[in-house]
Amino acid sequence: MSNSLFNVQIDDRALPPPTPEIEQERKVAIFDLLEDNSFSLPARDNRPVPDGPYNLLLAIRDRRLVFDITTKDDAKAGEFHLSLGPFRQVVKDYFQICESYFDAVKKLPPSQIEAIDMARRGIHNEGARVLQERLEGKAEVDIDTSRRLFTLICVLHFGG
Repeated sequence: MSNSLFNVQIDDRALPPPTPEIEQERKVAIFDLLEDNSFSLPARDNRPVPDGPYNLLLAIRDRRLVFDITTKDDAKAGEFHLSLGPFRQVVKDYFQICESYFDAVKKLPPSQIEAIDMARRGIHNEGARVLQERLEGKAEVDIDTSRRLFTLICVLHFGG
């Protein structure tokens, strides 16, 4: 049994096309996530958990964040839907600080850029903690995996 993701897909058919920057963030987050992640499904309702590694499809459906999980042989491993409400403010804050960061890189001295980047990382960590809390009892992820998944949630750019 492998507690990891081997593939991650984003279903963004119902969303506007991503900007080149968002698309790049998505590619980097997926690459980093697949390079190193910890993802497992706990046993629920006395049912056995299909062995991983897992394929994860992330989507927004009916204003909910959907985790659709299958095994390597396409067997359904789980699906759960999370309310977007708890993520809205932290995603909004994250986008605002990212804008500030990208603007700062163009015109501010390194010390100010570093301060903004520290704030950006702090908000990113907060988003990862919110995600870990929301996944409790559904999926177990470490903080690095949660950070990368939070980035993918952001690039789905809901609640804008």
